[in-house]
Amino acid sequence: MAALPRLDLSWSRVFAVFLKELVQMRRDRPTFAIMILMPVIQLILFGYAINTDPRHLPAVVEMREDGPMTRAFLASLHASTFVDIVAVAHTAEEGEAMLRSGQASYLISIPEGFERRLLRGERPQILIAADASDPVAATGALGAIERIARSAFVPEFTGPLAYLAQGPPPYEIVIHRLYNPAGVSAFNIVPALLGVILTMTMVMITSIALTRETERGTMENLLATPVRPIEVMIGKTTPYIGVGAIQVAIVLITSTALFRIPFTGSLPAFLIAVTLFILANLMLGYLISTLARTQMQAMQMTFFVFLPSILLSGFMFPFKAMPGWAQAIGECLPITHFLRIIREIVLKSAGFADIVGDLWPLTLITLALAALALVRFRRTLD
Repeated sequence: MAALPRLDLSWSRVFAVFLKELVQMRRDRPTFAIMILMPVIQLILFGYAINTDPRHLPAVVEMREDGPMTRAFLASLHASTFVDIVAVAHTAEEGEAMLRSGQASYLISIPEGFERRLLRGERPQILIAADASDPVAATGALGAIERIARSAFVPEFTGPLAYLAQGPPPYEIVIHRLYNPAGVSAFNIVPALLGVILTMTMVMITSIALTRETERGTMENLLATPVRPIEVMIGKTTPYIGVGAIQVAIVLITSTALFRIPFTGSLPAFLIAVTLFILANLMLGYLISTLARTQMQAMQMTFFVFLPSILLSGFMFPFKAMPGWAQAIGECLPITHFLRIIREIVLKSAGFADIVGDLWPLTLITLALAALALVRFRRTLD
């Protein structure tokens, strides 16, 4: 029987390797910082920012009746935490335009002659149009509005009006779920996946590709030529626009063929928005490549950006349900504005006029990222 090899273990050598690894870890400060900050950020985002019970969703009221019962109903809506009345529409078209552009999640319409018909026992209707493109955000508040109406009218049904409190409610609440009447989750998730896929691939591919050239020393050879930094940035990022275009085509064809998701909006508006979004992600990846020293650091920084992009953009959780500070961070992310644009175009038949509120912030973010990447690239060369 062969003898087992002797385990010649020297704790002094182990300790020497241990100290070397600590020194290496101290030198690799970006990686160490990401390892420490990542669990902290996850705890904060999941603990404070994520809310599956949407509150304070924006609502617009089309009020054609201004009596005591109507005012009591609106006062109860104001006092509730489910909806916030952000505007009063004078016409149905104005309220529908706010729904289509995403400025409001609900349109509450109180018809003319509501109180007179209520007293006559004709059961007048309160019409509620809900933006059901996000079924999770729409469902909770719709049920709450019915309870709010019941509690608002009960104090009014006293004295001579006590007969109205008997039996079923003397009014009817009619709910219209717009843009996604069946509440299909795929209609909300699948178009938004285009933004997630482009963010993940464009940022990561750009940051790794440029960092790889720096590691191999080929970037120095390129910069030894008369080419200028801005020309390097344009030349390096432009080919990936074609890659993004292929991804867009794959997602659109798949979503239409497999999930039967309609494309009802303006195609030119969509092409402009998606091109701008691809450029924003390429500039973000280019900026990361100027900060990272190695490909591993570039991947870690990409994930560091990708996590908030998923959680704070409205992709998985209703954006309006997040606290104010989380919404402020989300507004600085390109994917937040792109998700609104893609959902409005695909599901709400939106055109340029409807998406301009998110198109100009996306443009500013793209320009800011490009400027930062160029400035950082120049400093890296010095």
